[in-house]
Amino acid sequence: MLLSSARTAFFCGCRNAGKGFQPSSRSSQLRQWVVKRGQSTITAEAGATSVPAAATVPNAATNRIVGRWLLGCSGLVVGAVVLGGVTRLTESGLSMVDWHLVREMKPPQSQTEWEAEFAKYQQFPEFKIMNHDMTLPEFKFIFYMEWGHRMWGRLVGLAYILPTAYFWRKGYFTRSMKGKVLGLCGFVFFQGLLGWYMVKSGLEEKPESHDIPRVSQYRLSAHLGSALLLYCASLWTGLTLMLPAHKVAETKRLMQLRRFAKGTGGLVFLTALSGAFVAGLDAGLVYNSFPKMGERWIPDDLLAFSPTLKNFFENPTTVQFDHRILAISSLTAITSLYLYSRKMVLPRRAKMAITLLTAMAYGQVALGISTLLLYVPTPLAATHQSGSVALLSLAIWVLAELRKVPK
Repeated sequence: MLLSSARTAFFCGCRNAGKGFQPSSRSSQLRQWVVKRGQSTITAEAGATSVPAAATVPNAATNRIVGRWLLGCSGLVVGAVVLGGVTRLTESGLSMVDWHLVREMKPPQSQTEWEAEFAKYQQFPEFKIMNHDMTLPEFKFIFYMEWGHRMWGRLVGLAYILPTAYFWRKGYFTRSMKGKVLGLCGFVFFQGLLGWYMVKSGLEEKPESHDIPRVSQYRLSAHLGSALLLYCASLWTGLTLMLPAHKVAETKRLMQLRRFAKGTGGLVFLTALSGAFVAGLDAGLVYNSFPKMGERWIPDDLLAFSPTLKNFFENPTTVQFDHRILAISSLTAITSLYLYSRKMVLPRRAKMAITLLTAMAYGQVALGISTLLLYVPTPLAATHQSGSVALLSLAIWVLAELRKVPK
C-alpha cells in the first residue's frame, strides 16, 4: 500500500513538473496523506509484533491456570497422606525392603517373582518377630499397599515437575513464582528420599530393643510434617492465585483477627504433627478412655522416662496426653475465633470459611474420641487422619480470605 501511494505521488509530481513546477493544493494534500499513511502502517506493524509477547506475560488468566494446577497438586498430596496413613495402620510399610526409582514400578508378576520378594521380606525383623506365620497371599496384600503408596508418590512428583517445565516455557510464571515452584519441586524430591530414610529405620536389626519392629517415630513425624508443609504451601499459593483478596478497611479488630487466625492455624498444624508420634508409638492403644486416662486425669506414668524431655517423644502415655491437650486447645482456639468473627463485618466467603472450620473442628474431635474408645479400628482411624488434613485445609482457606490486599 505504501509503495502504491509513493508511485501515485511520483506520477503526480511529474505532471506538475510538465506544467512548470507550479505548486497546487491538491499535491500538498496528497503528500500529507502519504506521510500519515506511512505512520499508521508502521504503528500497525509494531502493534502486530507486540501481540505474541503480551500473550505470554503472566496475567489473570494464566494465574488462574497455575492456581488450578497447584490446587490439583495439593489434592494429590492429600491422597498420598491418606494412603500413607492407611499403609501405616495396616502395618504394610515395611513390606518392600529396598528402593529403586524405576525398577520397582513394576510389581512381581509370576509366582517365582513373588516367592523371591517374599523371601527377601523374611530376612528382616518384622517377619521374624511379628509375621513369622504369614502366608504368601497375606504378604501380597501388604506389599500392594506399600507399592500403591510409592507409586502415588511418583505420580505426585510428575504432577509437579512436568507442568512446571511447560508453564515455565510458556512464560506463565512471574519471577517470584519461579522461585516458589522450584522450591515445591525440590520439596517433592526431598519427600521421596525422606520416605525411604523412614522405612530403613524399621528394617534395622535392634538386638538391644524388646519392642516390636516399627519405623522411628521421629522419622515418621518428619515424613508427615514435610508432606503437610508441601500441601500447605501448594494450597496457599493456589488459593491466593485463584481468590482475589477482599478490599476491606484495615481496622484494629481485623488485624487482631488475622493474627489470631495465624496462631490458630499453627496450632492445628502442630496437633496434626503430634498425631504422627501417636501413630509411630501406637499410643492410641495405651489409655482407651475419655476424658480421663484410666481412672485419673493425669496418669502416674506421664513422666516415667529419664531424662524428662524424652517422655514427650518416646513415652506413649505422654505422647497421647500431649495430643489430647493440643486437640482441646485447637478446638478452644477455633471456637474463640468463630465467636470473635461474629462481632465483625466480614466478606461472605470469609464468614463461610470460619464457620466450616468450626464445624470441622468439632467433627474431628468427635472422630478422635470415637477412635480412642473403640481401640483404633482402621477405617475410623484413617478417617480421623484424613480429618486432620481437612481441618488444616480449612484453616489455610480462612487465612487466604483474611490476607491483606497487596499494594
